[in-house]
Formats: sequence, structure tokens, C-alpha cells
Amino acid sequence: MTKIIAIANQKGGVGKTTTAINLAASLAALKKKVLLIDADPQANATSGLGIDPKKLQSSVYECLVDDYPIESAVVPVEGVEGLDLLGSRIDLVGAELELINKPGREKVLRAMLEGMNVTYDYVLIDCSPSLGLITVNALTAAHSLIIPVQAEYFALEGISKLLNTVRIIKAKLNSRLHIEGFLLTMYDARLRLANQIYEELKSHFGDMVFTTVIPRNTRLSEAPSHGLPAMLYDPQSRGAISHLQLAQELIDRGNQ
Repeated sequence: MTKIIAIANQKGGVGKTTTAINLAASLAALKKKVLLIDADPQANATSGLGIDPKKLQSSVYECLVDDYPIESAVVPVEGVEGLDLLGSRIDLVGAELELINKPGREKVLRAMLEGMNVTYDYVLIDCSPSLGLITVNALTAAHSLIIPVQAEYFALEGISKLLNTVRIIKAKLNSRLHIEGFLLTMYDARLRLANQIYEELKSHFGDMVFTTVIPRNTRLSEAPSHGLPAMLYDPQSRGAISHLQLAQELIDRGNQ
């Protein structure tokens, strides 16, 4: 059965797209078939995997607004066997307005995925830093949610708002939605503050916090500018290794 996971946090700059790209590539490296959906008009997940958004013949926009079939819009990611991408372009900005009058507007993505003719082990959805209609679609389609949390002072700011949104969506639109886990990103073990934030997360959310943490890593930051996941840009980097560990932890959680 396909597991659909949204990666969301309305706070910007917490590592959502970095997580989406590298977790997707790492799951594929572990022999899983993966679809990454770029649900952000900035299209950073698309360009970060070496695909020019302007050259996409079709994107998530056409799928949402024009009912274009997902399997006709996905493209394989070069160099990562088993990983496909449903890319994004800047025109996704207009999709929220165009969906307003569409019947079941919050469930368009869910219906698209349920009608898909291709089978994946995992579908990851990279959400924009907002709680707008596209993100609501992602949360309504998903089985679970990964929340990246930056290891900095304002890390927990806004999480209560996101959790409230999750509760509303679970009550009204998607009863199966649950939190897969909180993922600490940009972690520097030398800093007392980073360790305090990890402990605070653990005290609030217990086992919902991933054991794996994503370190602050130069090679991980550089990789998207080369259109590569970290495992291809520098497979020995701490950023690449930590995402492989995260992928294995995610698989292990699913097997429990």
C-alpha cells in the first residue's frame, strides 16, 4: 500500500524542501519506489532535483486545476532510480483562486492520488510555507505528516497553529491523518541551545520526535544549486548520511 506523507510547517526556512528532496532520494536508494510532489509555487524541490520548472510540459498545477492525470505529468529524476517527480511552476500561485469554486476543493489532490494508475511505496508532498488551500489539499490527501523543526530559538513558534490545523483537518476532512514525526533540522551538537530544543521537543512530543537529526552541513546546503540530492553530490557528507538514516527510521516505523 502506498504511504502518502506531507512535509509541512508554515514557518519558512526550516528545511522542508531539503528534507523532501533528500528523504525521497534516500528512500529510493533503499529500493523503494517514490513520488515526490512539489506543492510549492517556488518550485525549489523541482529545481533542486535538476529539473527546470520552465521546461516542464505539465506540472502539479495542470493536475489540480485541469484534472490532468498525474501519471502523464510525472518525470523520472535523473541519477536516482525509483524516484519520480511531479514538478511545480510559479503558476501554482493562481491555483488556490481557481480551486475556490471547484466542488470538493479541499480533496482534489486526494482524488487525484486515489485515481493514479502507478503504484509507489511512498508519495512525499513538499508543502509551501503557508496553510492555504494547496497545503490543506496536501494534508487531506496524506496519511501522515512530517514537521521539520529548525534547531534555533524560535523553533516551536507556530507549531501550535499547525497542530490546530491538523486537528481541524482530521475532524472534518481526513480522519486518517496523523503526525509521523517531528524532525530536528540544522542541528549543531556543539550548541547548548540546539540540545535544549531537542530535549524540549522530546518532552512535549515523546516518540513522535525522530531519533535522527539533520545536521547543519555545508554540502547539504550546496547540493540543490547543483540540481542534486546530497547522496549524489557528496554521498559521504553528514547531510547525505543523516537522510539515509532518516529514511531507514521511517521504513522501520512503518514495519512496527
